Amino acid sequence: MPGIIAELRKHQPDWQYFAWPSDEPCDYVVGWKPPAELFARQPKLKAVINYGAGVDAILAMGAVPAHLPIVRLEDAGMAQQMAEYAIYGVIHHQRHMQIYLAQQRDKHWQQHEDRGNVRRPTVGVLGLGEMGGTVATRLAAFGYTVQGWSRSQRQIDGVKTFAGSDRLAAFLAGTDVLVSMLPLTKSTRGLINAQTLAQLPRGAFLVNAGRGGHLVDADVLAALDSGQLGGALLDVFHEEPLPKDHAYWSHPKVIVTPHIAATTPIKDACAQIVAKIGTMERGELVSGIVDPKVGY
Repeated sequence: MPGIIAELRKHQPDWQYFAWPSDEPCDYVVGWKPPAELFARQPKLKAVINYGAGVDAILAMGAVPAHLPIVRLEDAGMAQQMAEYAIYGVIHHQRHMQIYLAQQRDKHWQQHEDRGNVRRPTVGVLGLGEMGGTVATRLAAFGYTVQGWSRSQRQIDGVKTFAGSDRLAAFLAGTDVLVSMLPLTKSTRGLINAQTLAQLPRGAFLVNAGRGGHLVDADVLAALDSGQLGGALLDVFHEEPLPKDHAYWSHPKVIVTPHIAATTPIKDACAQIVAKIGTMERGELVSGIVDPKVGY
């Protein structure tokens, strides 16, 4: 937090900043999963600014008083990182890198499918918000056929879009690489399960950079073992750090990364935080206000 305060001061040196714990009266709190005690000791807060894009953790705590708006960061430099992560996952699958890594360990030389010059997969992006929309756009610009699914209809140049639960099956049926960018809500928890995985083409690849709660782990492992899934690149999990005895660690078709698909760049994030506070102080409508009923 001291690093964040120092960066905020660069943008607004005249404001007062206090690190928790502090009983100095404050107008805004910036943090990730702030303790319930903070709100009891800060009764005059105007808003809570969530230091990150995902708000499922702070909503699950149930600590924020109902009258206080929660404001999330929008992109702040994370969308490009997410796009890079997704592109890596797609290329890893398309060019059979998992096979070649295994061959290297065995000192075995063998080329597969015309040295990787094969049909480019169709990539399906689950979730077309700030992050998912950018990921879909970057993948399309990279030359992939891209389609996206969201709760409500979106229009993105170069991307075929699907919307609503009744169109999810059609979206999945044409998806060779599934990239999950959804927020974690009641309706998206456990969405990637035996039923949805079975609707993908056999041998499809899964990239999860959204939230671990989207996956039913037992169903993902079963799909990997049966060949329904050809592999998975997983960055987020139900429990983090991922327990050392979890099957993902040792599964030959799984790549585990420790929640690094996108990190919050402190400079961009603080610039956005200062701008949002300035907007609220002027009495203007600020973007990124969370609807707790929807979950984002």
